[in-house]
Amino acid sequence: MACASFTKLNASSSQWIGQQSFNQRPASSSRLPVRRVSVVRAGSYSEELVKTAKTIASPGRGILAIDESNATCGKRLDSIGLDNTEVNRQAYRQLLLTTPGLGQYISGAILFEETLYQSTTDGKKMVDCLREQNIVPGIKVDKGLVPLPGSNNESWCQGLDGLASRSAEYYSQGARFAKWRTVVSIPCGPSALAVKEAAWGLARYAAISQDNGLVPIVEPEILLDGDHPIERTLEVAEQVWAEVFHYLAENNVMFEGILLKPSMVTPGADHKEKASPETIAKYTLTMLNRRVPPAVPGIMFLSGGQSEMEATLNLHAMNQSPNSWHVSFSYARALQNSVLKAWKGQPENIEAGQKALLARAKANSLAQLGKYSAEGESEDAKKGMFVKGYTY
Repeated sequence: MACASFTKLNASSSQWIGQQSFNQRPASSSRLPVRRVSVVRAGSYSEELVKTAKTIASPGRGILAIDESNATCGKRLDSIGLDNTEVNRQAYRQLLLTTPGLGQYISGAILFEETLYQSTTDGKKMVDCLREQNIVPGIKVDKGLVPLPGSNNESWCQGLDGLASRSAEYYSQGARFAKWRTVVSIPCGPSALAVKEAAWGLARYAAISQDNGLVPIVEPEILLDGDHPIERTLEVAEQVWAEVFHYLAENNVMFEGILLKPSMVTPGADHKEKASPETIAKYTLTMLNRRVPPAVPGIMFLSGGQSEMEATLNLHAMNQSPNSWHVSFSYARALQNSVLKAWKGQPENIEAGQKALLARAKANSLAQLGKYSAEGESEDAKKGMFVKGYTY
């Protein structure tokens, strides 16, 4: 069975990367030449990468993810009766990025390529709207998921071809960090092939991003799909992150200049028992402490279809004691759902939409600081947003 062989492969795991230590040698190694480990490099951007990562991983702040493809953004607009046109996408993203006071709670914004090059209706570049509030512009660089031949109906993420030249162009347009999302499905295995492909693709992307001045967000999303218990999610998460850090190290990625965007360790969406925020925090932090080096500046969780309130409560529970990293958020639906309902696509509701965004951003800011209270949350904020087989 694929999963069993994968577990066996990592049986002699080290604390963080789940592979044999670089210093471990077989008993007869005294007769072998000493292997030198190459020094990790990030080119001429090393200092800038560290500074960017630390800026994003700043206290009380997190990431607003608005990098949905045009097709997915169209689904958002359709939910409030708007057509999927560039003008409507511009109006919505302008509402989000020009929200007064947003920089108090948001440190980075992940953009789709269209938005990186867009201006507001007043002619101001969207990236300049972000910079004015000390929000770092980021860019989605992957080209989406496609079927992985030879796997258990699993996917792999494409986009490495031409990534270096695209990354250089994005940097010149003002982007300073990047995002690459690949996924792992527990109901489909996951197969060793799918895990290795996800890890290797993330590592190559991360190395290319750093070489072009972009802090890479490393995101192997473990999908909520399935009826498995939380223990199974933990097992798979540890396998995935072991493989990811093995290949990040092999590709000489500088850990101080990356950010992680993991899934929280939760039961499958169809599991018969819900887990409390305290339980989710316990399992998630266990995984992070076993797999993530303290050199990594920030852990920016994805919401993955949780309700707005669930995502905030779980983040709050993880910040009840000090962590080795900045533990924060990189939410899309869990920040935008209330905004869309308040805006309704009407110009007269722009202020209402922006107030809704600020309210969710502030709630998650407080959760990052471990000071959030769910008192007064609306019924809409409690509604789950899980979509089976969700794609961006």
